[in-house]
Amino acid sequence: MSPVHHTIDYIEINTSDLAASRAFYEQAFGWAFNDYGPTYAGIRAASGDGDVGGLNGTGTPGPGGPLVLLFSDDLDATVTAVESAGGTITAAPYEFPGGRRFEFSDPVGNVLGVWATG
Repeated sequence: MSPVHHTIDYIEINTSDLAASRAFYEQAFGWAFNDYGPTYAGIRAASGDGDVGGLNGTGTPGPGGPLVLLFSDDLDATVTAVESAGGTITAAPYEFPGGRRFEFSDPVGNVLGVWATG
């Protein structure tokens, strides 16, 4: 499955207990995971091809809910587009094992993220 520019591509669920959250989702929904170290587990796509989301053991769970991530073919251009449209960058672009990403809030306070490969 190839990501599509500016579409919802990934959901990240914050957890204060990675093992307990992983066990819950495995039992409740039959999800499988890819391990990315002691604080992150990718939610494996049903097809087995890549991840559709992740459990983030360094995040803070709460009423804001999961972090929705969009995909971008050009992360820097998307940063500019978000700012030009009135959004606020809350986490500047940074590297992670799958590429680069940033987070922003829209004009009413919803926080989303955008990622790009390498």
